[in-house]
Amino acid sequence: MAAAAHGHTPAAWTGVVIAFVGFCVSGVAMIIPNVVLVIAGLAVVLIGGVVGKAMAMAGMGKQPSKNFAPVATEERSAVAAG
Repeated sequence: MAAAAHGHTPAAWTGVVIAFVGFCVSGVAMIIPNVVLVIAGLAVVLIGGVVGKAMAMAGMGKQPSKNFAPVATEERSAVAAG
């Protein structure tokens, strides 16, 4: 499992850390009844997802494997027909 580099990227770590902070803020805000802080924490969780996705799109996420080249569509149709 570790060989697949599942989640071992700066984008994944940053998104998870931001979302975890938002989750902790919302959790504490539920204990002390503060609706505004709960909503703010949930907003931080969503921001963590957006930041993680933006970083992945910027090239800091998992890169495509260089071990497997994409197969052209002509080759796929020839193999499927044959």
